[in-house]
Amino acid sequence: MDEKKGKILVVDDNEDILFALKLLLRQHVERIETLSGPEQIPAMMQKEDWDVILLDMNFTKDAISGQEGFDALSVILDLDPNAVVVFITAYGDAEKAVKAIKSGATDFVLKPWQNEKILATINSAVNLHRSKVQAASLKIRQQEISAVLDQPFTDFIGNSPEMQEVFRTIKKVAATDANVLILGENGTGKELVARAIYRNSIRKEEVFISVDLGSIAETLFESELFGHEKGAFTDAHKMKQGRFEIASGGTLFLDEIGNLSYPLQSKLLTVIERQEVVRVGATKPLPVDVRLICATNINIHEDVSKGNFRQDLLYRINTVEIHLPPLRDRTGDIPILADHFLKIYSKKYKKSIRNIQSSAIKKLNQYQWPGNVRELQHAIERAVIMSDSTSLGAEDFMLSNDHSASFDGNDFGTYNLDEIEKAVINKVMKQNQGNISQASSQLGLTRTSLYRRMEKHGL
Repeated sequence: MDEKKGKILVVDDNEDILFALKLLLRQHVERIETLSGPEQIPAMMQKEDWDVILLDMNFTKDAISGQEGFDALSVILDLDPNAVVVFITAYGDAEKAVKAIKSGATDFVLKPWQNEKILATINSAVNLHRSKVQAASLKIRQQEISAVLDQPFTDFIGNSPEMQEVFRTIKKVAATDANVLILGENGTGKELVARAIYRNSIRKEEVFISVDLGSIAETLFESELFGHEKGAFTDAHKMKQGRFEIASGGTLFLDEIGNLSYPLQSKLLTVIERQEVVRVGATKPLPVDVRLICATNINIHEDVSKGNFRQDLLYRINTVEIHLPPLRDRTGDIPILADHFLKIYSKKYKKSIRNIQSSAIKKLNQYQWPGNVRELQHAIERAVIMSDSTSLGAEDFMLSNDHSASFDGNDFGTYNLDEIEKAVINKVMKQNQGNISQASSQLGLTRTSLYRRMEKHGL
């Protein structure tokens, strides 16, 4: 090893071994750190990426079987599947060497070692790790390129049977001009479905207009959707085209259509049936040609039976219905969704977070996700912002066990993640009368993580 290359972590319970390796390797590697026990490995891996971990196979409580070393190897590979581990032991034999390699180790070195041999082994291991990192990076880039080229619904991620059925329906309906009604809870991605239909339709070269009907005041409904003439009312200082007119030739997405009052439903039905609008203050109708896509989070069929929604309007807007499943019904998609959002927010916030640990995935799978994919996205973003490590663990996710409430209600008066975290920690500490152990358990954090966050927020 002619030049200093590689960051090496050595784990051995023998202080003489640690001293000898540090003395030898510091002349040949960029950095070397030593640990006297495997229990400290996770903390060191979260602080930094190591090219090679030299791991003793036998520690004090188990002198010859090597099981402690294999247990530590399992922890290391869970934290970083690309980690390069070289076992070192004074009790090596062919059987243990084969088991070590099969378990995920890269190589096997016997104590006492020959300096030239261990240096050559470490040099090869460093090169292997860097090749793995480069290959992983290239794989991610290739996956992103392939997704753009091959995936017709690039905003969607899901391998579950439920989502595959949604994809098939989108593909079938997109090629037609049929009106579509998308049903699903808040946060399931109804607008993403609408945009996917538009991008794969014969109108994809024309305009896509999205309207949140729930945010339009009833008094402004006609003006916003159908337009108005100059002087039609007090503030009508100039003529304004409505959304139907602007979207003519293209696609109009009406979100939260279930929020419309009965009188407004009648006005909308008239426009859909006649395919023409009359601006407020005008008398002459204007022809419009729109592909209509609607969405709602309510049980619209139940509203029809209760007389709250016009059945004839429902017939007009739901030539085809697409039902989006809640995230709790497709938990198999959580790992790939979480990984997708991790890549997005690690890049956005310039964090070197490699992966989400299996313990964290288990926690995410067990949660009910009242806010669905949108809530998962926010949870990943918050975890990335708050994390100081290179992987996300279970303690990085603050999930409420009270499924009757969600962030859609936002009792905090803010969407600032730092302020929300501070408020939640403060509330839980008061509930537990300052008991750190109880509070950390309720928050899903370790005591250390809670202390760190309290210090950050000055609590």
